[in-house]
Order: sequence, then structure tokens, then C-alpha cells
Amino acid sequence: MKAKVLNESPEQTIALIYEAGDEVVSTLERFAAERSLTSSRISAIGAFERATLGYFDWEKKDYQRIEVDEQVEVLSLLGDIALEGDQPKIHLHAVLGRRDGSCVGGHLLEARVRPTLELLLVESPGYLARRHDPVSGLALISARG
Repeated sequence: MKAKVLNESPEQTIALIYEAGDEVVSTLERFAAERSLTSSRISAIGAFERATLGYFDWEKKDYQRIEVDEQVEVLSLLGDIALEGDQPKIHLHAVLGRRDGSCVGGHLLEARVRPTLELLLVESPGYLARRHDPVSGLALISARG
């Protein structure tokens, strides 16, 4: 993955260009930790050779895994980075297009790029914080700061 800062102030804009074989989520987690990112919004397009999505099962309070074991277009990848404790936490949702034009979507758990992923990350001043929600069992962004 290559990174380039596109804007410094008041919001910093960074382009992350993933290459074939890069794993999206773990690479972004490392980048966010190295840069101490605390309040970012993310959008991306590109393609994956495979991916694992998740659908949150309310009854089980866990993600049902959806394996996408084929080449797909990343039609939309949206998300954010917020602090959970003192660590940046990635939250991404994806809509993936199949060869026949059908789509599959969900929470992005893992994905392998092929041939590229063009990700724009905008880091805002201040920070967002995630707090454990006892009803869902998830760490949700809190408006309390």
C-alpha cells in the first residue's frame, strides 16, 4: 500500500492506494495506529479477489460470516475510524458487485485486493469515541464524546 497526504488543514486528507495481495482491514488498522488517527471518514472503490463480510445477528450478538470467494468490484466501501479506549477502531461496510451484476454487502471483516483499492481517508480535528453498548454488545460511537 502507498499513502499520500492530499490536504493538511483543517482536515487532513490521505489517499491510500492498495496493491494486489494487500489485506485491507489489518493494513488500515496498522496505518491508523501508526498515525494515531482518532476521527476519520473513509470511502473507497476498487476490486477484491476475495472478502469476508459480516451481518450482525441481533439474537446472537455476533456477526454471521459471509464468505465472498470470487473476484468482485468494490462498488462502495464506506466507514470511519474512532477511538475505542485509546486505540483507533476501524468500522467499514462494503457493497461488492459480482460478475453477473448482483451485489452482496455487509460489515467488512477481511478482504484481499486485486488489482487495486483506491481509499480516501479524511481525518478531522478532535476525536470520536466508541463506548460499549450493553444492549447490542457492540462498541458504538457515542455522542457524549
